[in-house]
Amino acid sequence: MPRTNFQELLDAGVHFGHLRRKWNPNMAPYIFMEKNGIHIIDLQKTVVKIDVAAEAIKQIAKSGRKVLFVATKKQAKEIVAELVGGVNMPYVTERWPGGMLTNFPTIRKAVKKMMSIDKMTKESAWDVLSKREKLQISRQRAKLEKMLGSIADLTRLPAALFIVDVLKEKIAVREAKRLGIPVFAMVDTNSEPEGIDFVIPANDDASQSISLIIGIMADAIREGLSERKVERDDEDQKESKVKSKRAKVAAEDDSAILDEDDDEDIDEEAEA
Repeated sequence: MPRTNFQELLDAGVHFGHLRRKWNPNMAPYIFMEKNGIHIIDLQKTVVKIDVAAEAIKQIAKSGRKVLFVATKKQAKEIVAELVGGVNMPYVTERWPGGMLTNFPTIRKAVKKMMSIDKMTKESAWDVLSKREKLQISRQRAKLEKMLGSIADLTRLPAALFIVDVLKEKIAVREAKRLGIPVFAMVDTNSEPEGIDFVIPANDDASQSISLIIGIMADAIREGLSERKVERDDEDQKESKVKSKRAKVAAEDDSAILDEDDDEDIDEEAEA
């Protein structure tokens, strides 16, 4: 069953591409027509691509891995922070820190630095510092928070990236490809679809378009996490039943041994 439909995409303006003079020829397969000098995206293909991408993202979430969302353009920041944050996935909405994937250990050091500052503020040594020292440390903490954001909990490389506007986030795409990390992306008519593993042809400038597609991905993640929880609960129940059965068998074996001991005692008394 499709996760969205043609009318929803149409209402959100997902079909509006860029001016014809700005187009990328490799996007030709996803363009339906040209109207008033603007390319119109083929929404029938977009529907299919959304469903394929959502199912793949659902499976990643179900496996317990992370999808890193990248959206630093103004109209996407709040949408991604709200929707993606709601399903506990990491996201980058400020400037992409170069080397975040290819030099991940350095990023982890920055995260540890931020955590050590948080720990310091809760200790008695913090009260001994001067106002100037506190201000400097607080500014450093704020800078790290702005750069790292929700990736502070990302202890290993993500299983995939979801990009809003591959043209703007080309450094993130390049790093992901270098490491063999799959890339999901909203790709507009002015962008390069080559090298993107899951292309979603869509308007990546309109907030309604971004909100609709990110919302669908967030719902897919929520489904994956829910199914993962159900499976783990089932496994726990099965394990509990197995343990209970083993305990019961062990108890029966112990009882049988005791009965044998009693029989031996009776035989010995009879012989006496």
